[in-house]
Amino acid sequence: MSTLSDASGAIEPLPKIRRATGFGGVVPALAFVGIFFVAPVAILLLRSVLEPVPGLGNYAQLIGSATYLKIFANTFIVSGLVTVISLLIGFPVAWALAIMPGRLSTVIFAILLLSMWTNLLARTYAWMVLLQRTGLINKMLMGMGLIDQPLALVNNLTGVTIGMTYIMLPFIILPLYGVIRKIDPSTLQAAALCGANRWQCLTRVLLPLAMPGMAAGALMVFVMSLGYFVTPSLLGGTANMMLAELIAQFVQSLVNWGMGGAAALVLLVVTLSLYAVQLRFFGNQNPGRR
Repeated sequence: MSTLSDASGAIEPLPKIRRATGFGGVVPALAFVGIFFVAPVAILLLRSVLEPVPGLGNYAQLIGSATYLKIFANTFIVSGLVTVISLLIGFPVAWALAIMPGRLSTVIFAILLLSMWTNLLARTYAWMVLLQRTGLINKMLMGMGLIDQPLALVNNLTGVTIGMTYIMLPFIILPLYGVIRKIDPSTLQAAALCGANRWQCLTRVLLPLAMPGMAAGALMVFVMSLGYFVTPSLLGGTANMMLAELIAQFVQSLVNWGMGGAAALVLLVVTLSLYAVQLRFFGNQNPGRR
């Protein structure tokens, strides 16, 4: 038992420190989650089934309308394309960052962080200037003789995909870089000594070891793309609306909280389902071992 000596030399036992037990220590955290996360979702769910009339009419209207189904299709197609393209570009960049010299990787990281810190609206407007019919990209393609007429790269899903891919790249490069950095280089060396060529080292060693990071980054990009608003509204237009724009139109223009809540709940269910799948297949994997 710990003791404490007073001025007279007498030894007294130290007072015992009482530790918090039960749920008392987590009540503030639970209250925070309940107020700012659970309560808004519950209110949204109630409004989706109570307004304008009680029932599941809002969900039936979402599923039964060809216009709304097209918006859902646009959302999932663009989000899937953005995720795949971001993976195809982000993996080589993350691998290069992991093996390049420290100073150069620091510069590349600074560029990535600077792109993330730049205002989203400014970046989107910059892509509008670059992608328009008289923009730099069309002028370069025509000057190189690759096209005869300017391409339609804005006010469609092509522009949305390009702009969102640029914005989402850092969110997949950073998780991949962290996972690849943890992979022991001797693993690849051992595979090469055992006769594996470069392609086999990539597909049978590096990719399986990096799969948890790829899954986490892909899930993050896909979920963020599902709910993006600014970039699709500026680069896409009303003819190629996505789900976030539809929810904003329901709430702001039509003041239809029931339909807005129903669309938001569908998006939330899809997001949670994808997260559950990611946890089921990749949640317990250690990126450093197989």
